[in-house]
Amino acid sequence: MNHKQTTLFTVMAALAISTYSAQAQNQMMDDTMGSKGMTIATSGTFKGVEVNGGKVMVVRDGKRLTLKASADFKVPNTPAPHWQIVDRNGNTYLLKQLKIAGDKKNLSVEVPNYIRDIAKVQIWCSFAEVNLGEASFAKPVGR
Repeated sequence: MNHKQTTLFTVMAALAISTYSAQAQNQMMDDTMGSKGMTIATSGTFKGVEVNGGKVMVVRDGKRLTLKASADFKVPNTPAPHWQIVDRNGNTYLLKQLKIAGDKKNLSVEVPNYIRDIAKVQIWCSFAEVNLGEASFAKPVGR
């Protein structure tokens, strides 16, 4: 190999390594951010009378916050389970149902702008008016 070929080989090898590194970094960002937004907090495990397991992530996309259930979260087999948020002052906010028409599920829900922070997420049965399980954050998640 002459000097020009060696230099060309070195440049191409460096380019291949930097391309691989960029792809690996993008994959790590995709894993952290999901398809949209960035996970800013993850709760502890849900604990309660019906929901014991799984966590919830708070994902930020610009000014929007979304709650997303973890892959191991199990929707309870109760008549009307809903997402419910408890803020740092103890105020509760009933959001969307987890079960919707057919076998569909709302495993994520956007947090309305009027909710300033999230201390806990509850799975609330609006039929029986009972807390089925809740997951807390180490510290309240604010906007």
